[in-house]
Amino acid sequence: MATKQHCAFCFSVLLARLQGTSPLEVTPNFDTSTEYPLFVTWNKQSSGGDLRLRGCIGNFSPMELESGLREYALISALRDSRFAPVKLGEVPRLSCSVSLLTDFEDAEDYLDWEVGKHGVWIEFRLPSGRRTTSTFLPEIADEQGWSKKQTIDHLLRKGGYEPAITDEMRRSIKLTRYQSKKEHLSYEEFVDMQ
Repeated sequence: MATKQHCAFCFSVLLARLQGTSPLEVTPNFDTSTEYPLFVTWNKQSSGGDLRLRGCIGNFSPMELESGLREYALISALRDSRFAPVKLGEVPRLSCSVSLLTDFEDAEDYLDWEVGKHGVWIEFRLPSGRRTTSTFLPEIADEQGWSKKQTIDHLLRKGGYEPAITDEMRRSIKLTRYQSKKEHLSYEEFVDMQ
């Protein structure tokens, strides 16, 4: 489902923006008629060679692939509030991942999902009464070595929950599990495709 062409398109869109040309001039070389919820993730290779998150944002509403990838390639690289916007000089050290989300299911409880298989999207109420959400893509818990309970606790913190996390709080969340079809492309691979 997700392809290296999707990732290459994201690189082309980002480069167009950073080089001062219109990202709308970039034309895709894949079927644009399908729709998926999607995430675009940028990682940057550190001086030690490992990849570090540089931006990751997506949408849970199905989007036509061309417009969705165009939009989220830029949002995740330039407007992820956790990071400064990507600069042109960083691009050669970037890699791009595209995740197309599938198989959404309401879980029975906060433990009704599998680490490494499911992404988790939780909805919960903050102490102020405001409802909020938080998500991790399927690979995150496994990459971090987290248990299900640890993953839920990290999601609660990511979503802004500050008080002590109790079993009662965990049981109060609404959890939706989903799967992802993911593809990855380094800048070097992108250049080879051109």
